[in-house]
Amino acid sequence: MKMLLKAALGAGLIALASACGGQGDDSLGDNVADAAEARADNIEDVADNMSNDMAAEAMENKADAVREEGEAKEEAIDEADVKTN
Repeated sequence: MKMLLKAALGAGLIALASACGGQGDDSLGDNVADAAEARADNIEDVADNMSNDMAAEAMENKADAVREEGEAKEEAIDEADVKTN
């Protein structure tokens, strides 16, 4: 359920960025990437406290995926901002 909420929030941020008027300001994309980085750091903290190596590795992989998703969203937001110019 949380992942669905996060996905909806990400989609909303992308839609908001595409309507921002093309000011060339990358702060919205940066905020999205920073939020993803913070989530990934939290996931890694959980992984560091796990005693099961396989589960910890799965959490590390999830953290990597969250980071990549955040970077992709940041890029999409920035591209949408540039295209509106």
